[in-house]
Amino acid sequence: MTNKELQALTEALSDSYFDRPFQHTAIFNPRLRTTGGRYLLSSHNIELNEKHYAKYGKEELIGIIKHELCHYHLHLLGKGYRHKDQDFKQLLKKVGAPRYCRSVKESQAQIYYVYQCSSCEQKYYRKRKVNQSKYVCGVCRGKLQFLS
Repeated sequence: MTNKELQALTEALSDSYFDRPFQHTAIFNPRLRTTGGRYLLSSHNIELNEKHYAKYGKEELIGIIKHELCHYHLHLLGKGYRHKDQDFKQLLKKVGAPRYCRSVKESQAQIYYVYQCSSCEQKYYRKRKVNQSKYVCGVCRGKLQFLS
């Protein structure tokens, strides 16, 4: 989907669900990583994450656009446009927009470093490497050995 098609889709959704025109710009922003989209208060533009469209399809993108349009229209009307505001929650429910979008981020398995005390054989699991010359066993103050 191109930015032109995205703009046309956003305008159509605004007309059909909100009965108000969308008079600003909707574009894909490739720098978005953790969010499905965002409404910019200063310019009134909407930026969307293209990775959501690639991973979940058009239906997910439509839900995100409706969510951002709720922010857009409520802000322009001078009503509560933030996630915690009742006006926002009611409008989301009315148009059938999701409150949050699904995550695009692939879940990565945690990497753990395993250390063992040379005296009492107590094991320590750490996300970060430990300076073995600086730290000792918390049980017997023995020397730590790196296992994996």
